[in-house]
Amino acid sequence: MPVKNTSPESDVKDNPRYDLFIIGGGINGTGIARDAAGRGLRTLLVEQTDLAAGTSSASSKLIHGGLRYLEHYEFRLVRESLHERELLWRMAPHLVRPLRFILPHHKNLRPAFILRLGLFLYDHMGGRKLLRKTKSLNLRKDPKGAALNPIFRKGFEYSDCWVDDARLVVTNALAAKKRGAHILNGYRFLSAVREDGDWRISIESPSGETVEVFADAVVNAAGPWVETALRNCITTEAAMSHARLVKGSHIVVPKLYEGPQCYTFQNADKRVIFAIPYEQDFTLIGTTDVPFSGDPAKVSASDEEINYLCDVVSGYFDKAVKPEDVVWSYAGIRPLYDDGADSPSATTRDYHLDLDTREDTLPLMSVFGGKITTYRRLAEEAMEKLSPFLTMDRDDWTDYTPLPGGNLPPDITPAKSLKHFKAEMRTRYSWLEGATVDRLCNAYGNRVERLIGDASSLAEIGTHFGAGLYEKEVRYLVEEEWARTAEDILWRRSKLGLRLSEKQQNALDLWMQANLHE
Repeated sequence: MPVKNTSPESDVKDNPRYDLFIIGGGINGTGIARDAAGRGLRTLLVEQTDLAAGTSSASSKLIHGGLRYLEHYEFRLVRESLHERELLWRMAPHLVRPLRFILPHHKNLRPAFILRLGLFLYDHMGGRKLLRKTKSLNLRKDPKGAALNPIFRKGFEYSDCWVDDARLVVTNALAAKKRGAHILNGYRFLSAVREDGDWRISIESPSGETVEVFADAVVNAAGPWVETALRNCITTEAAMSHARLVKGSHIVVPKLYEGPQCYTFQNADKRVIFAIPYEQDFTLIGTTDVPFSGDPAKVSASDEEINYLCDVVSGYFDKAVKPEDVVWSYAGIRPLYDDGADSPSATTRDYHLDLDTREDTLPLMSVFGGKITTYRRLAEEAMEKLSPFLTMDRDDWTDYTPLPGGNLPPDITPAKSLKHFKAEMRTRYSWLEGATVDRLCNAYGNRVERLIGDASSLAEIGTHFGAGLYEKEVRYLVEEEWARTAEDILWRRSKLGLRLSEKQQNALDLWMQANLHE
């Protein structure tokens, strides 16, 4: 049976009038769409390639306060980020999980008392309730130090959280759609002009057709393309702010150590590098900070960056990491707010919202900077700034409101809720491999029941493409989550591209081409 790809384009053509038009389907764009739709605003979001195709799927996968930001006196950003950690964990316990980080003391870098002071602030600034506090470690005696070079004797263990970044984006888009927003994936923003009391906006469909819509307000959340999109919003006033494009690259290698702990490694250039357990059998290492100019769509980790990451972690682990160990690498462009800092590492990671209200009733907001951890608060602030121009049904509402899939059976902690839910699903779907059930629960939360439906055997979930990916899931991703290509599924909706062979990936691509309606 052919798969029908979900698209509200016909609705857009029939009723092209919106309160809010959003450019960009990353975490900021989808977060704003969710918040706006929940306030009763008729909302349209367009994304030119795929949801989370840019910066939002190229992160370190962390929900964290930003311990390093304390050195730059960004106390407000750290406080807000720390507050959001546990809130996001409660909102999406299937996508967010707590981690413990091991920070070895390097005698030639930051003194131990500075690390201890920073971690004390980290523990107490953000209203921590569920995450465990910092403790000191003897790395020669503690098993968590076994993978490290014996020269490291002292360390600290602190808490942060992991997130499936691309799935967080898609889940926010689902939440926006549930509340009436239209999400157009694969649609390119062309131009917007203030005309006759409206924003008149032109977008291009995947087939090349130009579609025209109208809106009261425009939000430019185009990420690395923020200034390009701004130039296409035809206005006589130049942007008040500018983006500083910085490339961050990561590498993935076979698992370097046993245990669920992560490591935070200091480097002489004052950066920190993370080593994080990834997809059961791998270790994720990152990130770099490299000034970038050029096309953000054509970005990859350079040999120099890969060597840099390998060298830093090899200085800490007992076993050297070499470039030939890398099984996958990725890079993303951070559209940081240009605050005039001397180096990319010192540039603020805080967000900045520019509001052009030259014509009092037709606002244009551009989003600069930001991080995944603070996306929900960014969306709230965007709504606060737009509230004088738009009629909203309610005030702030997103805190503690579960994201789709995150409304799991209540328990003492989100972690226990997820554990109990997985056990229940393993029993219900005992005919499906346990590891696959766990993966589906982690990715979809309680929407796994919607995905599997009333199937009761492997035969009823269709073709197996490999690594526990079945036709039933592919159909769900196309029909419900805007996936259009094999790449969308294997590298954003999941990370199964790490597990499927080239032959298997090609087979999935051919199946989708044969079964998709464009």
